[in-house]
Amino acid sequence: MPTPLFPVLDRIRQLIATPSVSSVSPQFDQSNRPVIELLAGWLEDAGFAVRIEPLPGQPDKANLIAVLGRGPGGLVLAGHTDTVPYDAGRWRFDPFGGTVADGRIYGLGSADMKSFLALAIAAAQEFAAQTLRQPLVILATADEESGMDGARALAAAGQPLGRYALIGEPTGLKPVRLHKGILMEAIRLEGKAGHSSNPALGVNALEGMHRVIGDLLRWRTELQVRYHNPQFEVPVPTLNLGRIHGGDNPNRICADCELHIDIRPLPGMALAEVRGELHGRLEKLLADSELELSFTPLFEGIEALETPATAAIVRVTEELTDAPAGAVSFGTEGPYLTALGMETVILGPGGVDCAHQPDEYLALAMIEPTLELLRKLIGRFCGEAA
Repeated sequence: MPTPLFPVLDRIRQLIATPSVSSVSPQFDQSNRPVIELLAGWLEDAGFAVRIEPLPGQPDKANLIAVLGRGPGGLVLAGHTDTVPYDAGRWRFDPFGGTVADGRIYGLGSADMKSFLALAIAAAQEFAAQTLRQPLVILATADEESGMDGARALAAAGQPLGRYALIGEPTGLKPVRLHKGILMEAIRLEGKAGHSSNPALGVNALEGMHRVIGDLLRWRTELQVRYHNPQFEVPVPTLNLGRIHGGDNPNRICADCELHIDIRPLPGMALAEVRGELHGRLEKLLADSELELSFTPLFEGIEALETPATAAIVRVTEELTDAPAGAVSFGTEGPYLTALGMETVILGPGGVDCAHQPDEYLALAMIEPTLELLRKLIGRFCGEAA
């Protein structure tokens, strides 16, 4: 039975209107607690037992875990509460307005991914705790966009949440069971400054970085020969040279140089192994030089996700959407939920093509199909057929 549109849209608007930007830049970073409190009130009214868990050392950031029903298994509907920063002057609509126009609702987080949380609650309200054979859990996390701090805290705590998990990132309502990992590293070389008229007076870090870059490009080719997965649009691991800075004047030998790189490993490439190979390779390359080499992780990284094609959550979402589970190149909180023992799939309304940019939107036509899909999933994994 279709859900009246206004109450759902009103809640989406309220979430959009509640700023919760997360950023590695302190001037943009905000608390997500107001969004958490809003969700907590709705979930308590729907009969859920709600826990708000502040992140260690970050009292202005919190995860929310809401449980309906009891038991050891069940389904987790998960989403993050934060958004990326925004370019105010480039939006046609108020980023916090939740404006409805052209068959869409516009606003920061409309696709990625506040709308999903409102829709998950709307679908869950149709179930009573006593009718569930397995628990239904709604999970709302902090800081997915800036460092996965909320998901990391859950994984570190090690508390089981459910047997199956669906993360409502925007996939156009098509299931995703694989995504690449993310590793970002700063590579720093320290040499010795000197007058440029005599190279023997110094040790040029910029010249050393030239050697490093050449070797990184050779390594990239080797990795792409070694690893290949045709399920991805880009079927090989990638390595991007993203930023470089070195030296201060053309008549001084460059004393230090820093390069930032981004690596997107395929499933089967553990971050620790990739990072270890990177470090070992460059240490060997520069062993005969007078340069001092150091590495700094720009953030801890995200492992790749691969949920088996035979997993129940994959088979059921494929059946209900009539679409094969695919692969994407962006990262999610999926690996952290998998580490807690859950079979995890990524599936939600909206498209990633409009996320992280001005005039982000969710098509209104996505709302009822999402609700219908979530109702069926709750019934399948928590209800009589669980």
